[in-house]
Amino acid sequence: MRISCLDLEGVLVPEIWIGVAEKTRITELRRTTRDEPDYGKLMHERIKILRENNLKLKDVRDVIDTLKPLPGAKAFLDDLRSKTQVLILSDTFYEFAGPLMEKLGRPTLFCNRLLVDRKGFISGFELRQKDGKRKAVDALVKIGFRVRSAGDSFNDLTMLGRSERGFLFNPPPKIAAGYGRRFPVVKSYSELLVALTR
Repeated sequence: MRISCLDLEGVLVPEIWIGVAEKTRITELRRTTRDEPDYGKLMHERIKILRENNLKLKDVRDVIDTLKPLPGAKAFLDDLRSKTQVLILSDTFYEFAGPLMEKLGRPTLFCNRLLVDRKGFISGFELRQKDGKRKAVDALVKIGFRVRSAGDSFNDLTMLGRSERGFLFNPPPKIAAGYGRRFPVVKSYSELLVALTR
């Protein structure tokens, strides 16, 4: 049996933190896993910036409520789900992802949890497990699935490497240059659908 594992942000929906940066005009929040491979470091920086600017979880959620899936993402996902099982593996948080999952037709999502203090500030985060994307693929392989995957950032590379076939979907130039020979670069949903299902 085959299953497709997809990253969320940058593959199906816009980067949440870039949306927050644009809305708040805090340019430091534009950094994503396309820029910083150390996810823990990146999240600690984000939490610090939010606190310094008196932004609470509700403020971030208000921005997320305005975001829409990338053009063509919902149709691509519907088509892919008609051909294979699909699992979304993301480093985002359940507290962020709900509205976006609704807009995508509620696909199965594995991600992380935020810690929020009594005043509503994000105070920390709990990873489901370290290197969770790769470990999810490991588990799927162990129970007999053939896994194909797609992502766009540094935090997707171990997932792509553990899959039967891994694809970079519209990665930034530095990731394409560094890893495009190992993982084919795919630039459209029609190409990605073929890559994941042929």
